[in-house]
Amino acid sequence: MSTITLKTRKHTGSLPLMEAFHTIQGEGYFQGKSAYFIRLGGCDVGCHWCDVKESWDVSRYPKIKVSNMVAEAATFPTNMVVVTGGEPLMHDLDGLTDELKSYRFQTHLETSGAYPVTGSWDWICFSPKKFKKPLGDIYKVANELKVVIYNKSDFDWAEKHASLVNKNCLLYLQPEWSKREMMIPQIVDYIKKYPKWRISLQVHKYMNVP
Repeated sequence: MSTITLKTRKHTGSLPLMEAFHTIQGEGYFQGKSAYFIRLGGCDVGCHWCDVKESWDVSRYPKIKVSNMVAEAATFPTNMVVVTGGEPLMHDLDGLTDELKSYRFQTHLETSGAYPVTGSWDWICFSPKKFKKPLGDIYKVANELKVVIYNKSDFDWAEKHASLVNKNCLLYLQPEWSKREMMIPQIVDYIKKYPKWRISLQVHKYMNVP
């Protein structure tokens, strides 16, 4: 696994932390693996079906020292840290990933691609949203494209983004949770027809874990 490093801003010593927890990664390529999640506050992408809308208002969350965040992560028996949000790239993540790397963590990012990438990443999950256009550079560095399917028109939208990502990027279709019963059969049929795609299910929700 190669590490992707893009640095465009100065290091930040603290970040607005919404929550952090040890759980099972429920989505995408690393589904089922033990992982420590760092969820940062702040998002202006504005997905109406977002299941963590409480993350949007960055002012609600205290800024925590990066060193303290990572030291807490190191108390759990996992080597994978997933940085998510909100939209984590609203913040400079160079300092956070430098600290994580010093503890030999694998660094994973979940992003809409709406902001420039900062930090040093072993895996980038790019989940584009219609509500705020992704920046062009994300297509070059994404390891995984995860498109949320809310209605039938989203399949064409997914193909648009699939045509732009790098050749090694894995392609996932994920049903929006509230419409999963309607959309899963359509996704299954679509993948049978277009096998370059895989399905991603939010299995952590089925298991009732964070």
